[in-house]
Order: sequence, then C-alpha cells, then structure tokens
Amino acid sequence: MTKENRTARLTLLIDPDKKAVFEELCKQDDVTPSQKVRQFIRDYVEQKLGEDWREQRNKNLD
Repeated sequence: MTKENRTARLTLLIDPDKKAVFEELCKQDDVTPSQKVRQFIRDYVEQKLGEDWREQRNKNLD
C-alpha cells in the first residue's frame, strides 16, 4: 500500500449514533476512523477506476 504524499481535509455530516458505533468498531479493529475512511475511499476509487488510477490520472495531466 502506497502512503499518500499530501493530505486534504474532507468534512462530512453523520448521525451521532452511527458515528459512535463507527468509532467503536474502528477501535475494535485497532484503526482510527480516519484510516478506515481513507481505506473506504481508496477501495472505492480502485473499484471504479482500477488500481492504476494514479498512473491514468498522471497521463491525463501531461
């Protein structure tokens, strides 16, 4: 897994009860909520665009 070079903030609204359950589940898995959300986003992007999405994006910028 490649570590990202930079970060950007993503703010979202979520039901407080769902947030509490999510945080507890993350704690059980020994990951932070931020790590889990990054994993969800990474998996979604790769599912939609493939694992080489960075290479494809960089080619389009050239």
